[in-house]
Amino acid sequence: MDSGDEINIYSDNEVNDYYGEDENNSDCNYDSLITEEDSMDSDDSYTKKTRLEGPKDQNYAVLKQSDIRERQENTIAEVATILSVSEAAATVLLRHYNWSVSKVHEAWFADEDRVRKNLGLFDKPIIEIPCDSEIMCGICFDLFPRDEIVSAACGHPYCIECFRCYISTSINDGPGCLILRCPDMTCCAAIDGDMVNKLVLDEEKNKYSTYLYRSYVEENKKIKWCPGPGCEYAIEFDDNQGWDVTCTCGFMFCWNCVEDAHRPVDCETVANWIAKDHDESETMNWILAKTKPCPKCARPIEKKGGCMHMTCNPPCNYEFCWICLGDLDNHWNCNGYKEDKKKEVEEANRDIEKYNHYYERWAANNLSRQKALSTLRTVITEQIEELSEMHDKTQFQLRFILEAWQQIVECRRVLKWTYAYGYYLPEDEKAKKRLFEFLQGEAEAGLERLHGYAEKEVRQFLKDPEGSVNFEEFELKLKSLTGITKNYFEKLVGALENGLSEVQTSIEYKNCDLCTFANSWENVTCEMGQMHL
Repeated sequence: MDSGDEINIYSDNEVNDYYGEDENNSDCNYDSLITEEDSMDSDDSYTKKTRLEGPKDQNYAVLKQSDIRERQENTIAEVATILSVSEAAATVLLRHYNWSVSKVHEAWFADEDRVRKNLGLFDKPIIEIPCDSEIMCGICFDLFPRDEIVSAACGHPYCIECFRCYISTSINDGPGCLILRCPDMTCCAAIDGDMVNKLVLDEEKNKYSTYLYRSYVEENKKIKWCPGPGCEYAIEFDDNQGWDVTCTCGFMFCWNCVEDAHRPVDCETVANWIAKDHDESETMNWILAKTKPCPKCARPIEKKGGCMHMTCNPPCNYEFCWICLGDLDNHWNCNGYKEDKKKEVEEANRDIEKYNHYYERWAANNLSRQKALSTLRTVITEQIEELSEMHDKTQFQLRFILEAWQQIVECRRVLKWTYAYGYYLPEDEKAKKRLFEFLQGEAEAGLERLHGYAEKEVRQFLKDPEGSVNFEEFELKLKSLTGITKNYFEKLVGALENGLSEVQTSIEYKNCDLCTFANSWENVTCEMGQMHL
C-alpha cells in the first residue's frame, strides 16, 4: 500500500477524477501555483504548491477543525431551537441518533415521552430532595449542607466533591463519558454537558469537548476522518458510494473502505488483495507445493536428502516412504501412478506462479509511483524554476511539465490496481481477459513512453539547454504524449468500471464473412463451414 506521503495534485475538494475533465483546462490559476509563500520543510508545503481548481460538481467536501466545530454547533442549536430544549439536551439527542437531525425530529415528534425516558432526559425530578438543612450524599453517605448537594435531572442527591470525582474519572477513562448516567444503579438520568462544565476542572472540560467534537465525525455516517498520517481533516460525502477522494493534506483514499485510492477496482477486490498479501495463504500454497504431510501426525515435512526413507521428528518418529507416503514395514506398489497427487501439486504451483506474476507488477508500479511523486516534488521545487530562467518562460507557460508528471502519478496508481483486478478475473472468461490485457497493455505502453520521455528530456534540457531538440518541440511532444496516455487510461478505466461489458456485444462473438454464423471469439475457423471465417 501507499504510504501517506502523497501529493495533492488537485484542489482541496476535488474528487480525484481526471478522466472526465477537459484536457485543455485553461481555468487553472498556474500563476500562483508555484510560489515561495510556503516553507518547504514539510510535505504539506508541496501539497499547497500543487493545487488546481477542481470541478464545480464534486460530491464531497474536506472539513477542517473549525468547519467541523461550526457544523456541530449549528446542528445542536438548530435541534435545541426546534424542540425547545437546552443545547446540552439536544447534544444528548443528536449523539444517540448519530448526529442525524431528521432522525431526532422523527423520533421526538412521534413519541417525546418515550425518547425522554430512554435517554434519561427527564423534564422533572423523579424524587424530591427533602427540605432538611443537611442532606445525605448518595455516594459517600455523609451529611452535607443543602447548597453543597447537586443532582442530575432525576433529583438523586450527591455532594459536589463525589459527583465531581465521578464525572472526572469517567472523562479520564475515555469517550464513554459522553453517555454518562446518574450514579444510582436504578436510574438512567443523563449527565449532560452543562453538568460537566459546572463541576469539573478545565483539563477535564477540554477532554470532554474533544470527545464530543470527534464523535461528530466518528458517529456520523456521512463524515469520515482522513486516514493520512497526522491529518486532522475529515471528508463529508454526499452519498455512501465508494469513491476515491483527495484530502487537503494530499492523502488519496477511498471514502467507502478508507483504503488506498483504487479506482477503477472495487472495494471487495481491494480487500481480497490486501488480505491475500497479509495472510498466510501463499505460505500454505508453498507448503502444499514443496512439502508432504507425515501420514501419522500430518506435520509438513520438506525433503532435503536423496534417500526416500523419511523419519518424522520426535515425538512422532514415524518412518515412511517419501514417494508414496506408505509405511516402510508394509511398503509395496510404490511405482503406481497417482493422478490426484500430481494434479494437487501442479495446481498449487500454478497458483503461486499466477500470484507472483500479478503481485510483482502491482509492487513495481507502486514503487514507480512513489518515485514519480518524488520527481514531482523536484519539478515543483527546482526544475520549473531552473527551466524558467534558462528558456525565459513563465512558470505558467511551463505548466505542461507539471501536468505530465501529475498524469504519470495518477496513471501509475490506476495501473497498479488493474493488476489486482486481473488476478481475480475468472480464468474461464477468456474474451474478457483478452480485452482486459489488450487495454491494459495499450495503457501501460503509453505510460512508459510518457514516463521515459518526461524523465530523460527534462534532465537533458537542464544539462544542455542548446541540445538537438528545441524547447518548442519538447513542449509539443510532451503535451501530445500526456494527452495520448490520458486517453488510453480513460478507455481502460471505463471498460473496467463497466465490467468489460463490451465483450458481450462486440468481442465475444464474431460473424463468419461467408455464412454469417456467430462463432466464438476463440475460433479461427467457422464452426459451420469448418474452413472459412
